[in-house]
Amino acid sequence: MSNRDRFDICIIGAGVVGLASAYELAKKFSKRNISIVVLEQEPSFGQHTSSRNSEVIHAGIYYPEASLKAKLCVAGKELLYAHCTQFDIPHKKIGKLIIAQHSEISALEKIHSGAASNGVMDLQFLDKAQLKKFEPEISAEAALLSPSTGIIDSHSYMQSLLHLAENLGVQFSPFSRVQKILARDEGFIVECLLDENRMPEAYAFDCSYLINAAGLRAQEIAKTIDAMPAEAIPTLYYCKGDYFDYRGTNPFKHLIYPMPEANTAGLGVHATIDLASQLKFGPDTEYVDQAKFEIEVNKAEVFAKGIASYFPAIKAVDLKPAYAGIRPKLAGPGESPADFVIQEHCVHGLHGLTQLFGIESPGLTASLAIARRITEGIAI
Repeated sequence: MSNRDRFDICIIGAGVVGLASAYELAKKFSKRNISIVVLEQEPSFGQHTSSRNSEVIHAGIYYPEASLKAKLCVAGKELLYAHCTQFDIPHKKIGKLIIAQHSEISALEKIHSGAASNGVMDLQFLDKAQLKKFEPEISAEAALLSPSTGIIDSHSYMQSLLHLAENLGVQFSPFSRVQKILARDEGFIVECLLDENRMPEAYAFDCSYLINAAGLRAQEIAKTIDAMPAEAIPTLYYCKGDYFDYRGTNPFKHLIYPMPEANTAGLGVHATIDLASQLKFGPDTEYVDQAKFEIEVNKAEVFAKGIASYFPAIKAVDLKPAYAGIRPKLAGPGESPADFVIQEHCVHGLHGLTQLFGIESPGLTASLAIARRITEGIAI
């Protein structure tokens, strides 16, 4: 008989999806004595991808029909707005304009029909005159208005998830770095280092169910599992995106997205607005070898040149470095975009293990829908 602590469910990673999963699982089993622990290597939650993004609630427009990104974004958007309303999370349904130049109008129409296939039925087509009334400073021939796109205070959202989960009995363990995971018939033995006081202490516990929601470290965590088939771990590509704040007065009322660029890993350098009305531009896309978050300040000239195609008044001196984020992509440079991967035992052969790979945008929007999907697969 082991003297180790035992938890029913262990979640590795306290990003937005890990926290949403903890909350949804705690709700599901709230009337039972089920123990849940969330491990996080950082001092606090949401320190990586979850806090270094555009903080946009996406509508579900661009993603291939029937993909997990499409289905979970559309479902997650409704769940997220409802959560924000119920728990007073700062957010605003500000709307988004996808703008097109003359040569891009046919591609814009394809986006419109693709969005409808995903169940996004509220897009409105604007001609040049209508667009000028919406956004006088924008130079484009046409646009799609997405009224259900919004912005959110992602920190407050994650804070609410953690608070709600802890109130339901979830244990949050920061400063906890997973070292090794041993798969056994009855579950898993998780070995980690607790490093809260800069004096690392080894700690091991048992759990019946394990959720790998480690984001940028998901592949690394998977490799620590002794029985994990190597072919079940997809290749990870770090894709960096820089953001620049706009120094002047924000001239926009909506988020502004140019047409997605062909053969790139993002949606183009767009204009987004936070809840304090600060305008920022980004992210770009740059594949990198390491997850480093330093901003390349010399990109301001390149940013300004691209932004000027739809906002002619922009100058490089108007841009101030803000922050950078890393997307955990499953497709490399020039490859077709990859879908979310929610990996169950039918792939890796380990009962009780769920792994999440490639949870980039629209992961924030889809977080509660992803969490509910995970929750449905756990029966205790």
